[in-house]
Amino acid sequence: MRIFWSRRRIASAGLAPVATAVALAVAAVGCAAASPVTASLAAASQSRLPAIRHVWVIELENFGYAQSFGNPAADPYLARTLPGQGALLTSYYAIGHNSADNYIAQVSGQAPNILTQEDCPVWVPTPEATIRPYHQVLAPEGGCVFPKSVPTLGNQLSAAKLSWAAYMQDMGNNPARDRTVATARGPACGHPATWGIDHTQKATTTDQYATRHEGFMYFRSVTGDGKYCAAHVLSFQPLRGDLAAASTTPAFSWISPNLCNDGHDAPCVTGQPGGLAQIDKFLASWVPVIMASPAYQDGGLILITFDEGSTDTACCGETSGFSSSHPNTVLPGLRGPGGGDVGLVALSPFIRPGTVSKVAYNHYSMLRTVEDIFRLPYLGDAAMPQVRSFGADVFTRS
Repeated sequence: MRIFWSRRRIASAGLAPVATAVALAVAAVGCAAASPVTASLAAASQSRLPAIRHVWVIELENFGYAQSFGNPAADPYLARTLPGQGALLTSYYAIGHNSADNYIAQVSGQAPNILTQEDCPVWVPTPEATIRPYHQVLAPEGGCVFPKSVPTLGNQLSAAKLSWAAYMQDMGNNPARDRTVATARGPACGHPATWGIDHTQKATTTDQYATRHEGFMYFRSVTGDGKYCAAHVLSFQPLRGDLAAASTTPAFSWISPNLCNDGHDAPCVTGQPGGLAQIDKFLASWVPVIMASPAYQDGGLILITFDEGSTDTACCGETSGFSSSHPNTVLPGLRGPGGGDVGLVALSPFIRPGTVSKVAYNHYSMLRTVEDIFRLPYLGDAAMPQVRSFGADVFTRS
């Protein structure tokens, strides 16, 4: 989905100028900020989770719950087969529009700003300043490249001596398009230069990789070290081999299909149908491979969801108006507080097939759940008291 909400649109909507409103919001934060989640609460949440050892996130594009899970004739594998094998979360929400802000939030807890909402066609760096209690980067004029001081889930995992990888389909098919580097495991770490133009905004017939469909690339804490980035942000080339043994499977894996297989394009530049039909085909070819892997069978968890839906509804503390949880935009969802109900399927040996949860969760909840699984502190808005980790409503089998 591409909805542009520039500063000009903010002004025309009759809202206060961004810089002034953010300054007022920050002043208010000093007096009335919510308390961070305490270590004891985090420990209690972690103790309730099963012994999950490997997590995979598969991210799809641009369909709300009613369009995908609510219309099983369009995608029977996603809407019927997979929920029958695991859990369907019917009230799982995206946190904004368009794509980039959701992907960024899922791996860092950083809320939208006016440039990430526009999918960062130019890679403008953000300022260094952050505000408490959720350590949000203060970027009233927007920004796309977060400073080294802002960590991601990947940095947390590395610090805890846990492995992780992001697998990006088609990345490196055309190195000139996405600036990948060559490694022994294939192309890696493809992203625009700071202040550069993102040439992956549209698919080509040979390369349908989109940088905005992967959040780690927006952080200098990942890309600032070329070797580190190249070791963790990969193409699909090593994915099947990595799944061959639990010892070679990362503790955390992010999987982004290309612009056709994630449903974003319909039809695709290659002539394939795209949309939900393409999503079903992709999932039917890859999910069984993951479920058959030794790592999945020994305490695995697969999470399948969409970046954004077709509405601007929200849950879990996301509201309109500046706040300490989103100091850079009054409307995280461009025209409302969120990115709409997108639903989520969770698959695991710890989930009873056919489980349905109506508990309200969002992308920050998913980040918080992964952090709880690996006993990590909460990043950004994952620390909001209204955000909860997946609980006994999801993990229904001990």
